[in-house]
Amino acid sequence: MVNISIRNLHKRFGSLHVLNDINLEIEAGELFFLLGSSGCGKTTLLRHIAGFYEPNKGQIFFGDEDVTRKPAHQRNTAMMFQSYALWPHMDVAHNVAFGLEERKVDKKEIEQRVAEALEIVKMREYAERKINQLSGGQQQRVALARALVVRPQCLLLDEPLSNLDAKLRLEMRSEIRRVCKEFGLTGVYVTHDQEEALSMADRMAIMGTGEMLQVGTPEEVYRNPVSVEVASFIGETNVVSGTVDTEGSSPGIWRVETESGLFRARVSDPDWKPTKGQPVDLSIRPEALKISDSATATNSIKATVKKSVYLGQIAQYIVETPGGDRVQLSELNPQSMRKAGDKSVYLGCEPEDVVLLRKAKRGSS
Repeated sequence: MVNISIRNLHKRFGSLHVLNDINLEIEAGELFFLLGSSGCGKTTLLRHIAGFYEPNKGQIFFGDEDVTRKPAHQRNTAMMFQSYALWPHMDVAHNVAFGLEERKVDKKEIEQRVAEALEIVKMREYAERKINQLSGGQQQRVALARALVVRPQCLLLDEPLSNLDAKLRLEMRSEIRRVCKEFGLTGVYVTHDQEEALSMADRMAIMGTGEMLQVGTPEEVYRNPVSVEVASFIGETNVVSGTVDTEGSSPGIWRVETESGLFRARVSDPDWKPTKGQPVDLSIRPEALKISDSATATNSIKATVKKSVYLGQIAQYIVETPGGDRVQLSELNPQSMRKAGDKSVYLGCEPEDVVLLRKAKRGSS
């Protein structure tokens, strides 16, 4: 395992600035996720770590070693691709052995290491099968074994589960995390799948267009987004516009006036303090809202049900507030459903569940 330091990294493709002053520390043995929408630069950053690209400016360190200009085959990394990149004319064992053969490893050692790698991913009995005789999940395990057999200090994964069905994705999530932790690998994993990242990552970075928006554990990023862009990308959220009134009696809790009423909210960004009269946004997760027939003690807003969906263990509602905000909420284990057009209801949520954010720029998500 190895820690990875990325310092002031810039990358241009012609006039397009793809990475803009990226700074990031990935700890040894950590499973670290890079997330963001298409075109944000996450795969480009991964390819810099792998050694497929050289930056226009900046440095990449593996431990104390500067690998910025070091070619990919000398970095002792292994990469798993979205397409698996397996050889269809070879059997499983020869696919796994390919990287060792290229390194001129002794034949007996190759046999031993291939057997060990296939055992790790529970594919040893399939060693003589051809690739086209395997399911998608089995092919993914072969790709993982091929990456592990070279005994890398860092495993790089570029959306490796996107071609699998939902059941296999769940299975392979736990398998990849198990292997990384069991063998002490530093893993860097690119995905746009929020659920995948939340369930697997030790830490994650949310990327905007060529820049880091926020770095933290899944819980930190979900509970304490520092921008509307992050809050909207990780999970679902309601964004309500308002104006700062005053700081409340509780430390860190602010009163915010909105078109739908008064909210009490907390600031998640420790480097920012709102000022009275400042335009802001509030982020409220659907599961944080409670629906009832009467007003609650805090953050109580009158609303009208516009749409309801019953999903068994959960009910989902779209409601409209007097200020015209359309708000989504989720009710766990619903005892009965509220229908569109029913009498007015009340929404309520705790101040700790309302995150006060700087006003998003026009056009931000």
